[in-house]
Amino acid sequence: MELTPEYDLRAGLETYMDTSSFNILPPPGFVWSRPESMVYLLRVRYSMNVQRTAPAAFTAEFENEQELRDEHRVNLSFGALRLLTAESIALHTALLVTLRGPWAGEINVRATVVAVLADGIALAVEGNPDEILARLLVRPVVDTAANEVEPPEKSQSTWDRVRGFSQMEKILLAVKADRTERAFLLQDNDPRVLLSILRNPRLTVDEVVRLAASSFLTYQIAEVIMKTGQWMANLDVRLALIRNPKTPQAFSLRILPTLPDSEIRAIARAGTSMALKQAALRRLQSKA
Repeated sequence: MELTPEYDLRAGLETYMDTSSFNILPPPGFVWSRPESMVYLLRVRYSMNVQRTAPAAFTAEFENEQELRDEHRVNLSFGALRLLTAESIALHTALLVTLRGPWAGEINVRATVVAVLADGIALAVEGNPDEILARLLVRPVVDTAANEVEPPEKSQSTWDRVRGFSQMEKILLAVKADRTERAFLLQDNDPRVLLSILRNPRLTVDEVVRLAASSFLTYQIAEVIMKTGQWMANLDVRLALIRNPKTPQAFSLRILPTLPDSEIRAIARAGTSMALKQAALRRLQSKA
């Protein structure tokens, strides 16, 4: 049946693809979360901030809520994502993409390159689209006193104040920061700030998960997390580390035996390195 122009993939791409016979085909064995994904990748006008953080990893940050909702409406809800990048990525490459919302929301998703576009790449994204949107729309949780929520204007003033700090002031603040301040500091790209946050006695496991999954993870940060038993006892922390391409391979190999078989199978298929995938495969074979 002939597709109508509204849902024809070529119509959706013709404004920036110099071709008249373009098809997006999934990699062998790939199953789209919704059939419409194959014909519904439209261009959304936004200024997504995209950085390549590893050979098979990207970070993509949405600047505001509207562009995030637009991308979800026309692409993400169909299991697709249009990533603006000048990087050259081969078709069918498996990627780990860290998506960041306009506030504190962040989620790691696995994706597969299904097309190379003139201004980026088209991805087939794994996971529940609505859950991805909800995670990205999370706003910073503020501390409460006497069961009263901190007024929004106070939260905003806190963010404005911290944003104006020097790096040394942020490092000193991180050790004693409240949750609102930590939500801002967790987005800092200075490893010294992130290391100081790990010394904060009020740090929650959810915040450790964010650090473990961060594209700004360093050897020192990963080492502190690995040496803290109460954090490593949490499966989400271990998964965030082993899925992060910035985690040193030696740490990932130490985490591998502590994971459920279902996660080891996933790593055998799409681990962050060939050595890790081979180790996962050997472990599965030894249990067969």
